[in-house]
Amino acid sequence: MITGTTHGIGLVTARELARAGYHVVMLCRDVAAAQRVQADIMRVFPEASLRVMECDLASLQSVRQCAALVRDAYGLIHVLINNAGIVSWRRRMSIDGFELTFATNHLGPFLLTELLRDRLDTERGRVVTVASRIHTKGHLHLERVRDARAAYRGTEAYAQSKLANVLHSFALARRLIGTGVTANSLHPGVVATNLLPRWLGVVRQLVDPLILDAERGARTTLHLALSREVAGISGQYFDEHQRAVPASALACDVELQEHLWHKSAEWVGIDA
Repeated sequence: MITGTTHGIGLVTARELARAGYHVVMLCRDVAAAQRVQADIMRVFPEASLRVMECDLASLQSVRQCAALVRDAYGLIHVLINNAGIVSWRRRMSIDGFELTFATNHLGPFLLTELLRDRLDTERGRVVTVASRIHTKGHLHLERVRDARAAYRGTEAYAQSKLANVLHSFALARRLIGTGVTANSLHPGVVATNLLPRWLGVVRQLVDPLILDAERGARTTLHLALSREVAGISGQYFDEHQRAVPASALACDVELQEHLWHKSAEWVGIDA
């Protein structure tokens, strides 16, 4: 299961998982775009097995409907990859009344993971969350998440959502101890995708050596999803070179992890 496969590292990850012989379920908001990706992959790998399901992570109802379909259609899930993400450069609210970047990048994946957690393969199940090094610049301002009039900067909202990703992954790993399922998060590198701001094109030729293409940007996700080297490793944060590295001090704060977990559970309407 992988969210967000219509472009960038999600597309590459879906293709490579299919090449590796997995049945890949692509959970995407834009079904038509995902179906085009599915067709493109199958033209290259005719034996690939892929399915598209609609999942708008900004809508809790859509996440619940998708999870219900997954549960009806499948038994064990070997890998769940929380890949999809957005950046909103102006303050927008989700249909459920949450700041849109936080809703899409954290609350939707949090709910999806919880609704599917009991289906994860206890022998080799893995949860992989695509975060970002920008989490080190992030701070949690949960009091602003439901305030449509709160001050807003796109980069701060994105950094907060990525900090939430790492906090969630660490808290999840703690809850998975003894189950055989692992949970890790990662920084894919600065990847040339549609998440980069438009102004970056102006200075692109100056920073190109620092920007990874999607092929390289997907390497750590694929490493955590497929590699035997990380079997049994959980509760770690990996960089773009597939190395476990320290996350920020805030991300490692257990009290903050638990605060976010309980607040998220309250907001999405599940037991903590």
